[in-house]
Amino acid sequence: MTASVSVVVPVYNEASFIPQALPSLIEAMESIGASFEILIVENGSSDGTAEAAREAGENASVEVFSLPEADYGAALRHGFLHASGKWVVNFDIDYFSSDFLRTVLNQPDSVDLVIGSKRDPESEDRRPFIRRIATRVFNLLLRVILRSGVSDTHGMKGFRQELVESLTPEVVSAKDLFDTELVVRAERGGYKIVEVPVTVEEIRAAKSSLIKRVPRTVMGLLRIRRILKTE
Repeated sequence: MTASVSVVVPVYNEASFIPQALPSLIEAMESIGASFEILIVENGSSDGTAEAAREAGENASVEVFSLPEADYGAALRHGFLHASGKWVVNFDIDYFSSDFLRTVLNQPDSVDLVIGSKRDPESEDRRPFIRRIATRVFNLLLRVILRSGVSDTHGMKGFRQELVESLTPEVVSAKDLFDTELVVRAERGGYKIVEVPVTVEEIRAAKSSLIKRVPRTVMGLLRIRRILKTE
């Protein structure tokens, strides 16, 4: 039977965190009252992350994949292409929400993509000030470089399976911008997108460096613009 929702979670060197985080995610999924599957996509880990995920997800609807290289975008792509749910949702192992899942499942048939936007006026963003500023800057870059009208492409998102099947193979970006390109392609393709408020609170310090991501992000957005112009 096709699941109502597939949740795709890329993980990298999370062996010490997964034993506490994955059971919490499973509990959140079980609380929504709908059929589900969880796809954990380990990518390039060197600490036994995949084994920890299989052990923590035993006896639950959890499937664990392993990719040879550390690449968040490649992990999302792999999970999306293997997801069977009517909705495909991307979560991080330290950022997920059963309320967001319920919101996704309650959307009318006309909606193709649900974005949990940190920039929504009704959202409660409890992250450190520098992280909130980074989101504002990224949103500005989206508008200036890609002329996008969405307020957030990083974070929780729910995609109709039909959208995933149609657009995922076309995405060329990897790393941090796979989901950004997918959202922009959906926007330009006329898919119905809704943005909903979320509560954002980090349950641990961010692992990635903002300083290192800035030049990579700018160059990646410029590359997306160039690719979309030629299609």
